[in-house]
Amino acid sequence: MTPDPARPFGRLITAMVTPFSADGSLDTDGAAALATYLVDEQRHDSLILSGTGGESPTTTDAEKETLIRVVAEAVGDRVRIIAGVGTNNTAHTVELARAAEKAGAHGLLVVTPYYNKPPQAGLLHHFTTVADATGLPVMAYDVPHRTGVPIATETMIRLAEHARIIAVKDAKGDVAASADVMRRTDLAYYAGEDASVLPWLAVGAVGVVGTSTHFIGAKTKDMIEAYERGDVAGALALHQLLLPLFTGIFRTQGTILVKAGLKELRLPAGPVRPPLVDATAAELNQLRQDATAAGVDL
Repeated sequence: MTPDPARPFGRLITAMVTPFSADGSLDTDGAAALATYLVDEQRHDSLILSGTGGESPTTTDAEKETLIRVVAEAVGDRVRIIAGVGTNNTAHTVELARAAEKAGAHGLLVVTPYYNKPPQAGLLHHFTTVADATGLPVMAYDVPHRTGVPIATETMIRLAEHARIIAVKDAKGDVAASADVMRRTDLAYYAGEDASVLPWLAVGAVGVVGTSTHFIGAKTKDMIEAYERGDVAGALALHQLLLPLFTGIFRTQGTILVKAGLKELRLPAGPVRPPLVDATAAELNQLRQDATAAGVDL
């Protein structure tokens, strides 16, 4: 499995939810089955484990390591496994990164440290320290509406100088700033918001890290491939078809609705862990409507 340097994690990536058993414990068989479904049925190139969508704030370090081992054994020969290791503690993030490498991950997702609002010098130190800790490639996750701090353009330029910081999951929503980074670096940009995939491709992004792609991954990949071969009209038609679910999956917290939808499809999901709460009947009904509008039968 030799990655394309321009698309080091492929085109289609999903931040996979973490299946739990009815008692709330990690469902390892379910995780392997869900990963297999995402690869075989939804045509994924990479999977992110223990991202925010995977309820990383409420899973233990041991559970994170176990999840990597189980999914890597199930599908690691066919897709790249990216381990979410980001925390707001650099030392802890380094520990998670080293454990992920030993467990069989192919890359790391490192989110901007949250809540403690480090300055840009702190962000630079954090990301480069984590990148120095293993031999794995790093995808930086820029999501200031969650973390409170954006990665500034000049900081991103500096990060791109590190040989192992090669990609960005961009949920900042600043098209001009991110396009400028793409112009000035070789960083591979992945849209971090489902509905922004097509417009971001137009300014240089290479793919998506999605949530609704648990259900419409294959069609999203069709959209990306249509755009890349110059079929802009075809890509736009798919974007418009999928838009109700691109946006509808976020009517409440995305993990909640993904797990609700997976249960409807009789795929592994289980409950969410507090402080999240499972979808209400009204939320599930709305999800069914959004899915139907996007051509998916739940």
